[in-house]
Order: sequence, then structure tokens, then C-alpha cells
Amino acid sequence: MKKTRLVSCLLVGLIAVQAFAQEKKPLQFNRAGKFRIAQFTDLHWTHGSPNCETTAAVIRDVLKTEKPDLAIVTGDVVWEKPEREPWAVIARLFEEAETPFAVVLGNHDAESSTLISRSEIFDLLSRSPWFVGEKGPEDIHGCGNYVLTVRGAKANAKTAALLYFLDSNAYPSNPRFGTYAPVYFDQIRWYRTTSDRFTAGNDDTPYPALAFFHIPLPEYREPLLRKEYAGHGPTGGGRGGSGGSGAVNTGLFASILEKKDVMGLFVGHIHGNDYIGIEKEIALAYGRKTGEDGGGNLPRGARIIELFENERVFDSWIRTRQTKELVFHYPSGISSVDEETMTYLPAQKVSPRKQGVGYTFYEGDFQSVDQIAAAHEVGRGILPAFSVDNAPAEDRFAYDFKAWIRIPKRGVYHFYTAADDGSRFLIDGLAVIDTTARHASAKVALEAGFHDLRVLYFEKNGGEFLEVSFETPTLRRQPIPKKWLFVRE
Repeated sequence: MKKTRLVSCLLVGLIAVQAFAQEKKPLQFNRAGKFRIAQFTDLHWTHGSPNCETTAAVIRDVLKTEKPDLAIVTGDVVWEKPEREPWAVIARLFEEAETPFAVVLGNHDAESSTLISRSEIFDLLSRSPWFVGEKGPEDIHGCGNYVLTVRGAKANAKTAALLYFLDSNAYPSNPRFGTYAPVYFDQIRWYRTTSDRFTAGNDDTPYPALAFFHIPLPEYREPLLRKEYAGHGPTGGGRGGSGGSGAVNTGLFASILEKKDVMGLFVGHIHGNDYIGIEKEIALAYGRKTGEDGGGNLPRGARIIELFENERVFDSWIRTRQTKELVFHYPSGISSVDEETMTYLPAQKVSPRKQGVGYTFYEGDFQSVDQIAAAHEVGRGILPAFSVDNAPAEDRFAYDFKAWIRIPKRGVYHFYTAADDGSRFLIDGLAVIDTTARHASAKVALEAGFHDLRVLYFEKNGGEFLEVSFETPTLRRQPIPKKWLFVRE
């Protein structure tokens, strides 16, 4: 009898271990080469509050509708005492949906440190077989600095993408340093070392990566100041445009730029913010507040992020219980807000047949494109595309390029110019890019068909180059195809 009972216990234990191993399976792109993440943030779970069921319903509905491969909770999860029981309740929401989940902590998650610490929170979460987060190194600031790998879709595939998680801490030891603590230097050093290790193991090529934490960086103010973002913006009060960041900038963003792996940062913290914008080719995004408690007027929901295998590309949108909204495409920066609100330029009624770009070449001492019209004309001709590579002079010259561009599909096109020393990009007579900066861009909404395209360029001295490129949500950044360009006759 005892032997039979022992065997039964061993079998039960073996089944439990096998189930645990199955549930802890590696994160992996699906057969379509996609990996979907649901970012929940600022639950502010107040145990016993009647609002908890509403918060739980939001999470359940998002998980059921979007079916993410991973759920991530970006801080301010549990609001008030008791602080232990709610973590198990929240974990069960993901267990019931059989969805792996990860967590980073916010400034409110361990405020009553005599009751529970950040380390103890991770101990509680680790009891769930669906929790894939980690405490991370113990010799640096914070708890929950870790990285997760996402494998490719094929069996036995290697790492294809990285997900970084950082503890953005809570409050500074000295109140003169601002309201919120920064990400500290030792955490940044950990990120840099980890990034270097993965890049070295990938033939010195950075993996496509995302990063998640709670309190935004100071750089989050930049898309606001330029008004270049998709979303509702700081409807809940963006703290004077800072977006709720700490007052001290310790340089995490600069390290991310240097390492060239992270494509986007995803935070919470400010309940009325859900915008996403691009700063120096890095997406800066807020999640949508999930919890019914804790304030904020936006409908509760989550931010969804969908990665594409072997591409530095992702799509993102907001999912509520009722709607899908604010779709955003990286790296083009084109959003559903652009597509729905921009004025579309109508196509021209022309039928050009000869492909190429017409140009007029000038010589002179140019300081701006406005001087080109009065300059000395040297010659004219036709090129297959926009280029100054074969200019007959090395310095002090200018080009006036003219062409019809055939737009194959109605949509928003993000055009770029890279020029030394200056350029102006006009489409249908509108100057949409006008700069002496080396790089500039603009989004233009165009109907399918032919449009009048003109590029003015000048070179003073030193190096000279011109690049005219574009991208859309489905076409990655590239020079304008020669087959799209026709001579204006």
C-alpha cells in the first residue's frame, strides 16, 4: 500500500514537473514570423475595491482578443495593503489565460517596505509557472533588471530578438534631485555589458530589441515639444511637458543609441498619457492605463506591440475592451492618426512615358536654395534617379531636379532627404522639407497616381552628397525606385 502510494506521488510529481516545463517553454516567434506583446500598466490594484473586477475584466478581455505571446506589466501594480495577496490574484489572470507574463516594478509597488520589498515581490511572482521574469543581478540598483530572449519560429531556432527589463526605481534619496529616482549608472553598465555580449554572439550584429520600465526618461519630452506623436498626448497632465520623468538624466538613452539594439522604450506612470513618438530613431511609448483605480480619464486597456522576425520593425496599437485604436508603425512613424486626419494630395492628370529625372545644373557661391534660380546655368540633362555623384564640379554648385513620381497606392508616405550642404523637397508645389540639416523628413498623404516632384540641392564646399528616400508602413526605407520616376516634358 505504501509502495503504491509512493509511486502515485512520484507520478503526480513527474506530471507536475512536465507541465511546469511545458508552461516555461521558450518565448518564440510564431509560424508567421510574428511575436505579440500586451503591455499592461498602472493597475493600482486596491484589494477589496469594487473596481478590481473591472480591472481584471480589462486584462481578461485584452488577453482573449489579442492572444499575446507575452504579457508585460510595467509597474504600479499593487496600490494598497494587503500587499501580498493581490500579486497572487493578478498572477492567476495570466495563468487562466495560459499566457507567459513578465513584470517590472513602479514607484508605488513597495512603498510600505516594512511589509514587502521589491525582492519579495519577485519571490511571490516566481511561484507562478507562467511568470518568466527574474530578479536580475543583486549587486546593482533595483530588482528586476533582466533580459528575455525570443527565439525564431523554426524548431531549435536561435535567439531572434531581445526584451530588456529595467527597474526605474522609486524616489531619490535627496529630494533636491527631483520627485523620482533615475535609472542608475550600474544598471546602465549592466545593460551595456549585456547588449555587448549578445551582439558579440550574433556576429557583431545587434539583435532587434525592446525595453520596458515604469518611469519615462527625460527624452520623452522631445516628441511632445515637436508635436510629433500618435496618441492622446498628456491629457492627464504631462508635468509641464516632461512626461513625468525624473529630474536627473543619467544617460540611458545615449547608451541605447550607441548600442543600436533597442528600437523602442515602453513605460507607464502617467495615467493620461498613451502617446508614441520617435526620437533619434528610437520609439518612445506610453502604455494605456489598465487599472480602474488610481485616476486617469482614458478608457482602460493595454498597448499591443507586434515584432517581426529578422526585421527591425514593429507595429503597435492600443486595445481597450471596445476598440483597437492609435495604430503606429515603426520605423516609418506613420500612424492611423496620420492616415485618418491628413489631407491627401490629389494625383495629377498626366501620362508621362519616359522614365528618369530631369535636372538643371548651376554654378555659384550658394548659401541657400533660394539663390539657385538666379545662378548661372551650366547644363541640363536626364538621370535615372536623384544623384549628385557625377557632378561636373566638386564645390559651389547646385541642382534643380524635376520629375513625375508615380505613387502606386493611396497612403501616407514618409520622405527623407540627406544632403550636404542643403536641400528643399517639394511635392505638388508644396515645400514639405526645407533644410540645411544633413537629415530631414516629412510625412505626406498622397492619392495613387502621378505627382509633381522637385528637389533643389546646393553644395558649398567640402563633401557632397544627396539621398532622397521614403518609407511606408509596408515598404522599408529605401531610395525612390527608378521605375516610379518619369521625366517632366
